[in-house]
Order: sequence, then structure tokens, then C-alpha cells
Amino acid sequence: MAELNVRGTAGTAREVELIARIGAGDRRALEELYNLYHRRMARFLMRLTRRYDLAEEVINDTFWVVWRKARSFRGDSQPSTWILGIAYRKARNAFRSSARFAQKNLAAEPAPLTSEAPADTEELRDWLGRALAQLPLEQRLATQLCYELGYSCEEIAAIMNCPVNTVKTRLFHARAKLQRLLPQLARPASVSATASAAERVAPLPGESP
Repeated sequence: MAELNVRGTAGTAREVELIARIGAGDRRALEELYNLYHRRMARFLMRLTRRYDLAEEVINDTFWVVWRKARSFRGDSQPSTWILGIAYRKARNAFRSSARFAQKNLAAEPAPLTSEAPADTEELRDWLGRALAQLPLEQRLATQLCYELGYSCEEIAAIMNCPVNTVKTRLFHARAKLQRLLPQLARPASVSATASAAERVAPLPGESP
């Protein structure tokens, strides 16, 4: 968790340097920054879409904007927050405009589970992914930014360009829906296992568990 968020002082300084070089037209700097982010962004986006082509489209569109807008980056936020803000807008637009994405991930019946209870981490992640796919887009993105990438509500607000309270509201409703959806995705014999998974979607700091 928090792979894109917590880079360390040296890593952040390197990214700031790369963005400055990109702003001066350095294509090698763009390639290095792209390589730093590609795998993690792809995994993040695949949890949201399960469509590799759409994830790659969002990543490529994001770094095209980075190339064009690098000179406007002033260091007011972390490089990862700036880049994820671009990716968020691109992902939101791509997901909403893709009829095939909506049909496959929102309207289609989910694939059957391989067992009555999640036998391993991968199957549990699949369960969570199927539940996430049923959330409204903004709630899904906020949930992934918070629980998968480890961003704070303030950082998510900067990424999503909305008030902090809006982020908290989206996360609150997302948690409530996930806690209902996870047991429903399981067979009766495995309700206890999915209830345990739902409890992993922890409350925000300062909220009652």
C-alpha cells in the first residue's frame, strides 16, 4: 500500500528533477518517470477496470499531459499527487465514455467463485475487486486512492479537485456499500469470511470503528 504515495525524500527530489527536465523538453527524463510509475499505475487502474487496453490508454494519456504541462509544475504538491491528479481525470473520462467498460464491469454477471471461501490472497482480492466494480465511479476511485495507494483525505481532495468533506462522504458511503456487498457475493457458508474482509475497509482516522 502507499507505493505511489510514499517515495522517500530522495525519490521525491528525483521526481521533481525529472519533471523540471521534462519541462525543458528532455524525452529521456519523461521515459524515466514513465518507467517509475507505469507498473504501479497499471496495477491501480486494472483494479478499477480489469481492462488492460483501457488502463494503458489512461497511462499514455496521463504522461502525454505530463509532457505538455511539466513546466507548470511548481512543487506545491508531491509529484505523485500531481501525476495522480492527471491520471484521475483521464481515468474518469475514459471510464465514463466507454460503453464496453460499463457493459462488462457494471451490467454483466460476475464470474463464479472458485470456492465457498477465499482460499488465498488472490481470491480475496478478486472478491474485493468485484465488490468495488459495483460502486459508483467516484466512490471507487476514492476508495482505491485511500486504501490501495494510501493517500490521505487531503491528498485525495487535491487529486480529485474537490473538498475534503466530499472525499470523506464518498469513502463513508463506499465502506457502507462494500460491507453490504461482500457478504452478498459469497455463498451462505462463507459469510463469515467475507464479513472479515469487509472489516478490513477500516474507518477513517477520528471515526468510530
